[in-house]
Amino acid sequence: MNNSPSFAVPLADLSVLRASGADAAAFLHGQLTQDITGLPPGQARLAGYCTPKGRLLGTLVIWRDPAQTEDFVALVKADIAQALAKRLSMFILRAKAKLTVEPIAVWGVQLAAGQQAASLPFAPPADDAPFSVAQTDQGTWIAAPRAEAGPRRWWLLDGRNLPAEDSDASRLAAWQAADIAAGLPWIQAATQDVFIPQTLNLDLIEGVNFTKGCYPGQEVVARSHYRGTIKRRMAYGIAQPGGPADSLAGSDIFDAARPESPSGRVVNAASGDGETHLLLEVHLADLGTAEYRLGSIQGPHIGIQPLPYHIDSVEAG
Repeated sequence: MNNSPSFAVPLADLSVLRASGADAAAFLHGQLTQDITGLPPGQARLAGYCTPKGRLLGTLVIWRDPAQTEDFVALVKADIAQALAKRLSMFILRAKAKLTVEPIAVWGVQLAAGQQAASLPFAPPADDAPFSVAQTDQGTWIAAPRAEAGPRRWWLLDGRNLPAEDSDASRLAAWQAADIAAGLPWIQAATQDVFIPQTLNLDLIEGVNFTKGCYPGQEVVARSHYRGTIKRRMAYGIAQPGGPADSLAGSDIFDAARPESPSGRVVNAASGDGETHLLLEVHLADLGTAEYRLGSIQGPHIGIQPLPYHIDSVEAG
């Protein structure tokens, strides 16, 4: 990944969700795992939306609209965007808030190490601190998290005057693989109502605020945190040989030494260059000893890779 080229690619798998109105901040604050009312301008945050049982129905990258500061804008997986907007809208009641899925293009922009933006058809902002937000003539830029020593990356909304790349499929796979290497989980249709925030490491990457007050599932999430009962975490693995990744989310993984039942589950997947990058929900106790296989005990071997943050410790009560 360190030698990855510069590119801009349309991210058709992501949609833009907008919350508008005078009560948008207060409404979202009472629904998401993140402190929305305290979200400063120029900063995005990761957030989760849970069922009352604490299971994630969506993960979002959310920020205040630089042009309309009452509004909040979020990136979500496209296959859950409409359902998420509909469900959240059910709880608006008398609040002055409205949720819509916006027809705005989302691009992934990657700038290789040493590459000068002046020679390219895109000009990202100088600030590449993860989740920083900036507005330019080309649209809204949100700096994406990256693996250690990985290329600089931004989500770009609108992307005026950007030409589509000829190799969109490979560029999209490379972008998704970089999300995985950064340890950034996306809930999609196949994994809704399956994971609690901590098993996807949201608490380790500032996607859960434990002091903000109530939201759906808050009691379950807080209990797991304060009792230190997190036994499953999300890890990064690479399966070889690789294969199609489109249908892997939610599928089982196995430990060849214990073939009688699945030992984990795929969260996200991206394939390219003969290998498949995976985010996996696994038992913490198995890491370092399990011989993971994808799909069955005869499936491709999964080698566990380092994440840019530590997952080998459980919260103390």
